[in-house]
Amino acid sequence: MVASWGFFLNPVPAIQKLLTQKSVTLTVSAAADLNYVFKEIGALWEKETGNKITFNFGSTGQLAQQIERGAPVDLFAAANKSFVEDLDKKGLIVSNTKALYGRGRITVWTREDSKLNLKDIKELTKPEYKRVAIANPDHAPYGMAAREALQSVGIWDAIKPKLVMGDNISQTKQYAETGNVDVGIVALSLSVNRPGKWELIPENLHKPIDQMLAVVKKSKHQTQARQFAQYINGPKGRPLMKKYGFVLPGETAN
Repeated sequence: MVASWGFFLNPVPAIQKLLTQKSVTLTVSAAADLNYVFKEIGALWEKETGNKITFNFGSTGQLAQQIERGAPVDLFAAANKSFVEDLDKKGLIVSNTKALYGRGRITVWTREDSKLNLKDIKELTKPEYKRVAIANPDHAPYGMAAREALQSVGIWDAIKPKLVMGDNISQTKQYAETGNVDVGIVALSLSVNRPGKWELIPENLHKPIDQMLAVVKKSKHQTQARQFAQYINGPKGRPLMKKYGFVLPGETAN
């Protein structure tokens, strides 16, 4: 009889066990170039842990602003480390969770049925390229890289009238996919393993797109957020990041 009342006589261990088994739903704000790869990594993590993830993909700059305004975010994965570092200076992220998780690359992308076969971004000045999409460089790191590349080859001013700005790199690619523009400068991670024609832009034409993540200080699920961050950089996440064209921390480009 006494044993049957054990839970009530000493409830703390039993309650703690129930609490640790309770699944949570993480909110992960992630740069739009991570759309495909993070969904794959997230699905694996959900299956292994029983936890859930709600992804909020968008422009890194806009996501950072949302966090500054108090948006309920658990983990922030930026397309440029400077945005995480800025949030750290403002005391909004857990400093010891900052970690690089990949270096991105940019491509020039056209539809498979396009008659255009661009091999060098200097060709964008040709009259057949009437509309060119890039992500808005005011807040999107991949747009910043696109602008830097165009400036490096001396054609930024010449093609300004042709430019169509996407809010983020996913929208930029959508403009090209739907034929609203002739070509888009997009993320390699949105180009590989997908339909379309693309050419890699030399990385010496722009600053490195070093991507960093961190746990948000106001997160109510910091333990799980840390676990998912480690999963991305772990033996399950790294091969998928590589599959989508990212140069991994500790490795060099092929």
